[in-house]
Amino acid sequence: MPRYAQLVIGPAGSGKSTYCSTLVQHAEAINRSVQVVNLDPAAEHFDYPVMADIRELIQVDDVMEDDSLRFGPNGGLVFCMEYFANNFDWLEETLGHVEDDYILFDCPGQIELYTHLPVMKQLVDQLQQWEFRVCGVFLVDSQFMVESFKFLSGVMAALSAMVSLEIPQVNIMTKMDLLSPKAKKEIEKYLDPDMYSMMEDNSDSIRSKKFKKLTQAICGLIDDYSLVRFLPFDRTDEEGINIVLQHIDFSIQYGEDLEVKEPKDLDEEELNYDEIFEGKLDS
Repeated sequence: MPRYAQLVIGPAGSGKSTYCSTLVQHAEAINRSVQVVNLDPAAEHFDYPVMADIRELIQVDDVMEDDSLRFGPNGGLVFCMEYFANNFDWLEETLGHVEDDYILFDCPGQIELYTHLPVMKQLVDQLQQWEFRVCGVFLVDSQFMVESFKFLSGVMAALSAMVSLEIPQVNIMTKMDLLSPKAKKEIEKYLDPDMYSMMEDNSDSIRSKKFKKLTQAICGLIDDYSLVRFLPFDRTDEEGINIVLQHIDFSIQYGEDLEVKEPKDLDEEELNYDEIFEGKLDS
């Protein structure tokens, strides 16, 4: 049977660890097994149990303190992830070979890892070789997406990750529970946006004609082909969490390979089908 994985990605501060923690609690409530793997070598703490932690392999602090490397925080993180990519056998040994696994990979927040560096794509390819069905879960802070051009920036980041990783992707606006009632109402238009109308509303603020045409072309491409859409994520809303999980499960076909349970046989004294077909009982 296949195994299943969510690659939880997105910018720093978008709520990836909170998302993983919320999903673990939700899975426990619905009697479902979900495991978490921490792939952030710079993580300081998280409030959920992990089945594997990349910090057991390498840590950013150790890389930054190495006199022969002398990396800063960003360079150290890239070095750690490239080292991880050269040691996938550690991850394979940690994960084991349990069928029907469902694992959340809590990834670092450095956006370059998903846009133009090959590390995360290599991880996806490796997981697929281990018979994982992988879905990218791209998170963006909803508080960042309340203006048209910020929203477009988030859309482009999500689209870039989707093109780079080449896997099904579900895009999520997180921290909806932190928005004011007014902001929640305002952000509804960004969940199923009309890109053309957004451009018309903000066209006066674009001074460069070339930039305006480029932005219109990008908006048209996204709108015409429905390339990027976002789901709201409120960690206090169980129904909303379940809807997000259903979208992800559908994208990786979770549950389609589960064995169908046979219905219990009816008591012959209660119902005899032979007698029905013979007309001895009223249908």
